[in-house]
Parts: sequence; structure tokens; C-alpha cells
Amino acid sequence: MDHLPEALFRAADTRAADQRAASQYGLAGGVLMERAGSAACALLRERFPRARRVAVVCGPGNNGGDGYVLARLAQQAGLTVLVLSLADTAVLKGDASAAYDAWDKTGGTVQTFSVEQLQACDVIVDALFGTGLERPLEGEWRAAIEAMNASGRPIFAIDIPSGLHADSGRVLGAAARAALTLSFIGLKAGLFTGQGREHSGLILFDDLGVPDAVFAGVTPLARRITEQNLRGLLAPRARHAHKGDAGRVLVVGGQPGMPGAARLAGEAAYRAGAGLVVLATHPAHAASLGAARPELIAYGVNDAPTFQPLLAGAHALAVGPGLGQGEWGRGLWQAVLAADKPLVVDADALNLLAAQPSSRADWVLTPHPGEAARLLGVSVADIQADRFAAAHAIAQRYGGVCVLKGNGTLISHSESSMWLCDRGNPGLATGGSGDVLTGVIVALLAQGLAPIEAARLGVWVHASAGDRVAANGERGILASDLLAPLRDVINSIVTHDD
Repeated sequence: MDHLPEALFRAADTRAADQRAASQYGLAGGVLMERAGSAACALLRERFPRARRVAVVCGPGNNGGDGYVLARLAQQAGLTVLVLSLADTAVLKGDASAAYDAWDKTGGTVQTFSVEQLQACDVIVDALFGTGLERPLEGEWRAAIEAMNASGRPIFAIDIPSGLHADSGRVLGAAARAALTLSFIGLKAGLFTGQGREHSGLILFDDLGVPDAVFAGVTPLARRITEQNLRGLLAPRARHAHKGDAGRVLVVGGQPGMPGAARLAGEAAYRAGAGLVVLATHPAHAASLGAARPELIAYGVNDAPTFQPLLAGAHALAVGPGLGQGEWGRGLWQAVLAADKPLVVDADALNLLAAQPSSRADWVLTPHPGEAARLLGVSVADIQADRFAAAHAIAQRYGGVCVLKGNGTLISHSESSMWLCDRGNPGLATGGSGDVLTGVIVALLAQGLAPIEAARLGVWVHASAGDRVAANGERGILASDLLAPLRDVINSIVTHDD
């Protein structure tokens, strides 16, 4: 999706940009509506070239107006167009009313929505609701969207799938499951996280000729991480570099029965470029870890005092993979907190942090929604209802950087803007995947990156490696499958002087 803009905006900001386009650049609403309908019609014909019968489901607002423009242009192009509505066209106002009148003057008709009519069409255009929807859909509106989803026909959403909250990506009762979404003027943040990605399908963008200056002074809700904006974070290794220059990592975790988590984090740290990786783990399996992966230096530690000497040589720490919340894990957690080292906090360490909150600027917290809920003392549903707000709240409360994992992972810094990763796939939902991410981020910290830069590069590298593995299918991926492609992905980011 790197052809898309970086900035992701709130719905209110895009509506304000519409108004500035009219007041400052003479781009009246009707002009933009005509451009939107024209762009959508062109994309419809490009992406669905075999479609001959098109159902355009129009709502009572400007999104419906876009639909009427598309219907008129599609009919002029020789397609058979069926316009369906759940609202009396008499309620249309302003530009939407003018768009309907233009459709009506061509002899076009509007029929009351019915499920049966959807079956006679090749593709459904969703022009029911735009970005202004705030409350859950009920009654006939919800039933219409559910019927569209159940029709078996591909859905093309205009600007945003109807029923999807434009800012948070949550579903408002029901939302269209689009195969394709064309967003206008400014990308809506909700398309890219939570349930947004599942409902949006392929996301494309058209600025409708509106100057970027309409967003002058507007802070985006988030920015997409792209290969382009990561360039420059990693330079080629000096020819005289030794392993100490490449970063020394200490991974703390692996209670009895959980050695794999620490090993995955350690191996990932090596694959992400760390020069030396040490595991501080339980004596029960230190020897087996070293034998399984000889590059890992595994020390068995019984308690915090035996752990202290390992801290001195580390440039960055990762704590949590397989740590547990028993006496052994709590003791090591307290020792890590007392160390003045950049660190990544994951898994059981996050749960220990939630039980006894503290704040610092040099750590990266990597919660999944369940751990995030414990950190904020709310439910998982609350986290998923507004992932942007949750990530921001964790960063504000605990300091440093929050990486809120999930569909559309978010990276929030207490002192800078938020970032979103639109790479990755459901195949990454497997045991140990988070441990691999922890290892990648701590390796980047050890190589000298600031926490926010290590987090956004690490998340992107991890997700991109997952996409490479998923090229052969998303089911059956092991976390260890990510290790080999990590090396290729991270080296693709290294900036070389021309």
C-alpha cells in the first residue's frame, strides 16, 4: 500500500478540509462530488471489467450523492444501473439533492431497497453512509448492510464502508464488507486498524485535485509506516566493526516450561543485526538452549544477585518472554527495572508492570489487547473500540513507547505522533510471534536507535517478514518461520551512499 499517502486523518479533519477546499480554493462541494463520482465510476470499470449490472445503494447524505453521480456516469458508459435507496429522495439536501436531480433528468429511477434486486447485479456500490456516522445502525439500515454482505456479490465502498467508524475502525452494529474501498481527499484512520482492514478490502485513494494545503496546520491522527520513511535509520556497517559495535542484547525470561519464548527473542535479535545476544534464563534449561542454538549465550540465573553481572555488558534489555509472574520472574523484573538500560517490555513483564505501575522514557512496551486492557484497567472490548486512544493512553501513563499489537499495529510515543503499520497478516497470530517482535526491537535499541525509531522499524520488519512467509498461505506459520526472512527484510532498509 506504499502508493497511499502517509497521513491518516480523523473524519472531522477531512470534513474541515472539504470546507477549506471550497472557501480557499473555489472547489465547491458539488465540484468535488462530481469528481468523486467520476473517479469511483472509472475505478469500478477498471476493477470490475466484466460487470454489466451494477446496484448502487444510496444513502440520505453526501455519500449517497457520490453514488448518484457514479450511477449517472456508469449508465452513460453503457452499464445497466439499479439505484436502491432506503430513504425518500425528498430528504436529500444541497449537493446530494443536485446529484439526484441530475440522475433523475437522465431518466434514471430510484427503487426501494430489496434483497432480491441485489441478486440480479454483478457488483454492489456502497454509497449508504460516509464518515459522519457515529451511532450503531439498527432496523432496516442494519438489515440492508447485512443483506449486501450476504449477497455473494463484491462490494465497492465509496470513501468508507458503511457502518465502519471512520476514526476508530470499530463496527457500528453492522458494516459493509467491501472488496474495494476508494477514499477521498484524506485517508480515514479507521480503515487501517481494528475491524477496518477486514471490512475495507483493497484501499485506494484519490485526492480529487484538492491541494495538500487544505491540511496545513492539521496534525494527523497517525502516519503509516512505509519503506520510504524508514530509510536512513540504518546505515551500512563500518568495515572495521566488531560484534560489540553491532549491539549487545540481554534477553530476560524463560521460566521452567517456557524456554522457547526466550530463545525466539534471542534468535530474532541476532537476525535483526545484534552482535551478541545473552539469555538470562532459568537454570533448568540454560544448557539445552545453548545447545539448540550455539550462537546464544545462555546463563542460568537463580535470582536477582546472580543476574546482576549480566547487566553490565548489555546495551539493551528485553524482559518478559516466558518470564512468568512467580517469585523467580518478579525478582528478575525488579532487577531489570533498577538497571539504567533501554529495554523492551513484553508478556509477563507487562502484567507485572500493570500490577505495580511505573513510568520511564527509555522503554518500549509491546502489549497485545489483553495486556493493554490490564495496563489501563479496562476491558479488551474497550481497547478494541478505540485502539488509537488506548495506545496513546498507555504511552501517556507509562512513558516511552507503546506498541499496541493487532490488526493495524499502532506505535505511540508520549512526546510525538502516532504511527500505524498496515503490513502483516492473520498468520502472525501464532504462539511466539510476539517474542520474535520483542527480539527485533531490542536488537535495534542495542544498535543505537531511539525507542520510537526501534519500535516503528521493528514492527514494520516483523510484519513484512510475516507477509513473505504468508505468500505460501497464512495457516500453519510458525514463529520460527519468521527468523530467516527477517534478515532479508532488515537489510533491504539499510541506506547505502550512491
